[in-house]
Amino acid sequence: MAEFVGPRLYSCCNCRNHVSLHDDIISKAFQGRHGRAFLFSHAMNIVVGPKEDRHLLTGLHTVADISCADCREVLGWKYERAYEASQKYKEGKYIFEKLKIVKENW
Repeated sequence: MAEFVGPRLYSCCNCRNHVSLHDDIISKAFQGRHGRAFLFSHAMNIVVGPKEDRHLLTGLHTVADISCADCREVLGWKYERAYEASQKYKEGKYIFEKLKIVKENW
């Protein structure tokens, strides 16, 4: 009998709450506050904090921290607005810091 294997997921490093699908990764070439970070098109089971302007490596952006909906661990941020035309593709996307997420179903 074949065993069903679910989708590859990323979960909160603290409580293992599922926060994103592997298939939603846009890029693994981002820098977070604590090292490497991944850009995702979608996220789940998160809470979006208040918006604030931040000067990041690629310029000024309006971002909001994202936290795990279960344990409230800050996992990264959501790009709300990019001020430079070349950065507009990030709007509405999510950054998860690699140190804050773990792989599930791999």
